[in-house]
Amino acid sequence: MSHPYWVAFWSIVYKEVRRFLRIWPQTLLPPAITMVLYFVIFGNLIGSRIGEMDGFDYMQFIVPGLIMMSVITNAYGNVSSSFFSNKFARSIEELLVAPVPNWIILSGFVIGGVARGIACGLIVMALSLWFTELHIHNIWVTVSVILLTAIVFATAGLINAIFATKFDDVTIVPTFILTPLTYLGGVFYSVSLLPEFWQWVSKLNPVLYMVNTFRYGIIGITDIPVGSAYAMLLLFVVVLGSWALHLLNVAKGLRS
Repeated sequence: MSHPYWVAFWSIVYKEVRRFLRIWPQTLLPPAITMVLYFVIFGNLIGSRIGEMDGFDYMQFIVPGLIMMSVITNAYGNVSSSFFSNKFARSIEELLVAPVPNWIILSGFVIGGVARGIACGLIVMALSLWFTELHIHNIWVTVSVILLTAIVFATAGLINAIFATKFDDVTIVPTFILTPLTYLGGVFYSVSLLPEFWQWVSKLNPVLYMVNTFRYGIIGITDIPVGSAYAMLLLFVVVLGSWALHLLNVAKGLRS
C-alpha cells in the first residue's frame, strides 16, 4: 500500500479512536457500569443459587459471555453511529469523492469499531477479576475470536449506517436483532440444558458460536465445535465485508 493510502487509513482510524476516547463517559463508562450490575445480580445473587455450570462456578461461566456481549454491542454501535453521523452531516461525501479506495474507508471505520469493542472488553475483563478468577485456557483462540467477532459486528454496523435514513434506524437493529441474539446466545446458560429441538434452533444463532468459542478460549469448555465457529466467523467476515464494499462502491458511483 502506497504512502498516501497509509495516511488516509490512519487518519480515519485516528479520528474514530479519538472520537470514542473524547466522549468516554458515553462510550466506555456505561458498558462498565452495566456489566458490573450483571456481575452482581446474575453472578453473585442468582449465581449463588444456581451453583455450578458445566463444572465451573456460575460467575466464571458467564464472564466470557458478558465480555463478548460488550465487544459485540460496542463494536457495532461505534461504527453505526459514527458513519451515520458523518452521513447525516454530509461530511461522508467528501470522503467518498476523495481519491481513496473504498476498502481503505471500510478498513478505517471497522478498525475504529474494533478498537472500541476491544477496549470495552478489556475493561469488563478487568472488572470481572473483582468477582472471580480467570485463567486463560488458550490465548490464541481468545484473541483471534474476539478480533474476528469485533470485525464482523463493526462491518455490520457500517452496513446498518449506510441503509439508515434517520437516527432511529441506527437503533432498530441493536434493539430488535442484536440484543435478542446476544441474550439467546448462551451467555447465561449452557445450550446442553435445552431440549433437543431448542438446541437445534439455538445453533442457528451466530452469536452462540462466538460466545462459546470465546468461552473455550477462557475456561476451556464449549457447546459448539471450535472449527465450525471459525468457519462461520470467516464466512461472515468475507460476506459482510464484500457487501459493505459493494455498498460503498455504489455510493461513490452515484457521486462521481
